[in-house]
Amino acid sequence: MADLDAGPDTGSPALDGTNEAAVAALFRARYPEMVRLANLLGADDPEDIAQEAFARLLRKHGSLRDPAAALAYVRASVCNLTRNRHRHLRVVRLRTPAGHDEDSSEQVAMLREDHREVLTALAGLPPRRREAIVLRYWLDLSEREIAAAMGVSQGTVKSHMSRGLAALALVLGDKA
Repeated sequence: MADLDAGPDTGSPALDGTNEAAVAALFRARYPEMVRLANLLGADDPEDIAQEAFARLLRKHGSLRDPAAALAYVRASVCNLTRNRHRHLRVVRLRTPAGHDEDSSEQVAMLREDHREVLTALAGLPPRRREAIVLRYWLDLSEREIAAAMGVSQGTVKSHMSRGLAALALVLGDKA
């Protein structure tokens, strides 16, 4: 992360050493967590999603109202980037002939774990319900934090959680 001053035409503030160091520390501490979050949200390229989220934070960090909100900003970015990626892939699938999909090595490894049924059931949920459940039970976020990450109200989070958990209970039955 060397020599990352923003040019005058980008409209973003120049990065000073403090901002760069804060983002670098957050990256070291939370990058694997953000990769797993993107993977659990169904990203086909979780490493790229996490890297892009941190790159956006690096460009934006100096203009954050509350620098302590950097982790929440990265989480929300991972959610938004994954959602955008899903939309993009849906359009690509509509415009290209059917072919076979290849899983990343991390996705293949996760499928071999003991939680295969839960991950399969989770993948079958609508994206926003899956997002709410992953943020709540994997990251242990509060409803307020989930609402901020998803860009919705707390009531919408409660609705997504309730409906998602009911759907998981139906699919998993006694396995849960």
